[in-house]
Amino acid sequence: MLTIFLALVLGLLVGSFLNVCIHRWPRDESVVAPRSRCPHCGKQIALYDIIPVISYVLLRGRCRACEAPISIRYPVVELLNGLLFAYLVARFGLQPLTCKLAIFSSMMLVLIFTDLTEYILPDEITLGGLVLGILLSPFVPIEPILAPIFWFLTGVQPPVWAISLTESVFGALVLGGLLYTVGEVYYRVRNLEGLGLGDVKMMAMVGAFWGIGDAFMILIWGAIIGAVTGVLIVLIGRKEWSYALPFGSYLGATAIFVTIWRSGTLAS
Repeated sequence: MLTIFLALVLGLLVGSFLNVCIHRWPRDESVVAPRSRCPHCGKQIALYDIIPVISYVLLRGRCRACEAPISIRYPVVELLNGLLFAYLVARFGLQPLTCKLAIFSSMMLVLIFTDLTEYILPDEITLGGLVLGILLSPFVPIEPILAPIFWFLTGVQPPVWAISLTESVFGALVLGGLLYTVGEVYYRVRNLEGLGLGDVKMMAMVGAFWGIGDAFMILIWGAIIGAVTGVLIVLIGRKEWSYALPFGSYLGATAIFVTIWRSGTLAS
């Protein structure tokens, strides 16, 4: 129980930093400096006012200086990340897979909320995550699909870490390439941009983290959920059919659920 509680606290603290990333990266601002300030009055926020979730409750969701409302997004992100960390430790224990899932889930939370609020998927996460996914693949092996075929054709018997690394690279290339092709075809047919490069880079990142099989599952379910949600928004909200949807948000939420579920299935 102590380990789970510590994971919760760590997740809350990391979630506080994620909020900084969500606010600043779409604006091309540094997440290191300056210290956090109220976006309304510009006053620097005291350290005792940035305690995850607790400060929001004590301040009743308002800035101490100017009493302007603080977005509910801040405690939501902190709490979601804290609960995710606690759940991952409770389910998988302390092992490399748990760390990888925690890192990935936190990165997905950033993409979910930046896409929801700004329709932006920051390169700091997508491209940085792509590289990180490849670097982690030798240490937390991913389920191989294309890599064994590649190594069979070369006539080489590689170690497990090399197969995982190869699958990670293939995952990034195949999923990123697939989504780019779909976007190009849609543009050529309808002369409208259906998918941005941010979505392409995001799926390349997911492929690098989890390989072709899991990433393809995430893409399919994310597209289904996005399509159903889009139809409901158009019909109920009376929007135009050309209404832009934050596809990255659907992919991100789907990615968190699928990777945790799949990791539990493979581990059992």
